[in-house]
Amino acid sequence: MNYETSLVGDAPANVLGEQEERSVWRRRLTIGAVVAIVLIAVATWVGMRGNGADAPANAAQAPVVTVISPGRSTVSNTVSATGSLAARVEMPVGVVGEGGAVTRVLVQPGDWVRAGQVLATVERSVQTEQIRSLAAQVEVARADAKLAQAQLDRAKSLVSRGFISQADIDQRTATRDAANARVNVAAAQLAEQRARTGRLDIRAPAAGLVLTRAVEPGQIVSAGSAVLFRMAKGGEMEMLAQVSEGDLAAIRPGNSATVTPVGGTAQFAGRIWQVSPVVDNQTRQGIARIAIPYDPAIRPGGFASAAIVSGSGSAPMLPESAVQSDEKGNFVYVVNGRNEVQRRDVKIGQVTDAGVSILNGLNGDERIVASAGAFLTPGQKVKPEAGKSK
Repeated sequence: MNYETSLVGDAPANVLGEQEERSVWRRRLTIGAVVAIVLIAVATWVGMRGNGADAPANAAQAPVVTVISPGRSTVSNTVSATGSLAARVEMPVGVVGEGGAVTRVLVQPGDWVRAGQVLATVERSVQTEQIRSLAAQVEVARADAKLAQAQLDRAKSLVSRGFISQADIDQRTATRDAANARVNVAAAQLAEQRARTGRLDIRAPAAGLVLTRAVEPGQIVSAGSAVLFRMAKGGEMEMLAQVSEGDLAAIRPGNSATVTPVGGTAQFAGRIWQVSPVVDNQTRQGIARIAIPYDPAIRPGGFASAAIVSGSGSAPMLPESAVQSDEKGNFVYVVNGRNEVQRRDVKIGQVTDAGVSILNGLNGDERIVASAGAFLTPGQKVKPEAGKSK
């Protein structure tokens, strides 16, 4: 009875041991799985961080740059020059006659005058009396000529009656001719004196603009006096542009130019009308004379700068930001087919608001770094993005 009871009581204890052992293994497997999952997650996270750290480095090695393909544009070749302003045809006006005391000055600098207009007058009281005297002599000579003609007419009427010989007629004819000649002489002397008196008026030789005045009422002037007035014929002005010997060879009469007087922003269109045939052997410069219309801002004797168009050609145009320079000269950065930066030396031409013309070094179909070239180095990898070329 007791034996059976003991066998039945031992069976559940064994079963419970096996169940506990199985539970321990399950917990160990679960913990191992969790640890494995955690390790995998940590490894993934570390890998992701590693990839993220490399990304900026890669980006730094290949920066994004804007590139342009400029092509070729028609570019005006311009020569820059400086020089002085002057009247295109300057006319010095002085005393033509014998001179005397100036009585009136009728014009001021800046006045426009017509040809023959009186600029100043000289005292002429003595000359006026001489004119009256000569006019009287003309009247006397005419009276003598009239009397000689009357005597000749009476003598001719008496020839047929035998009272006057032919010799008397010839003598009276000669007397009449001599009287007429004296009339002509007296008239010529009167005209001469009037002309001399008229030359006391200082007149404008041609229409134009009065530039300077160097005479005042009461001043004594004569043929040896200095210039009293200076005029610009027709008001026409010009710039005497000093051009280097090399640039002078490319300039021709008729080339257009833009003149900017110093001290102002106004610009005036002009044209080359004469190119100096000689070059100064010291400065190695010649003069290109630019005709410009009159304007109050153009003052003879002033200084000005000029941009002379000497021709045109085809060349690539780049923004100023694309052109770099160092001790070796000017250069640009070109992006090749492998997206690497390469230095390209160039020769620049005219710099205008439209950009910089490239005379040598580019064809126009290259990919040029438009800006930020100072931060690049030759051979560096970049990520080019197409920009808008000018």
